[in-house]
Amino acid sequence: MTPREHRAKAEAVERSLARCTPADYETVIEACMLAGTHWFNIALHRTGVVEVPNDAMHAEFLSGAQRRKARLHVPAALAALDEIEALRTPFVRGDMSGGEEAAQRALACLAVLRRSAGTPDAETG
Repeated sequence: MTPREHRAKAEAVERSLARCTPADYETVIEACMLAGTHWFNIALHRTGVVEVPNDAMHAEFLSGAQRRKARLHVPAALAALDEIEALRTPFVRGDMSGGEEAAQRALACLAVLRRSAGTPDAETG
């Protein structure tokens, strides 16, 4: 996908996410993962860590070299996506208490990922 395509998809997911409340924490966390992955790919493309049209499906699927580059070029984005992923097991697949707080944390991570993508002017493709 191109950065422009990733942006359109991330923004569409976020429009749906806006209808949720923290009580919908499973949906919030999943939507943050989905939109966040699109923002993350924009950041990876912008910094040259992953070339267009290749994409990272999840941060955990990056090669060792790509992960090292991401840690160097977009460390906050990498940490944010990893954190959202870590929230999925206990709060989406599991039954841990504190789901509303986890949803708030996922939203904060999503904001980091959105900022890491940069401005539309920085996009190519």
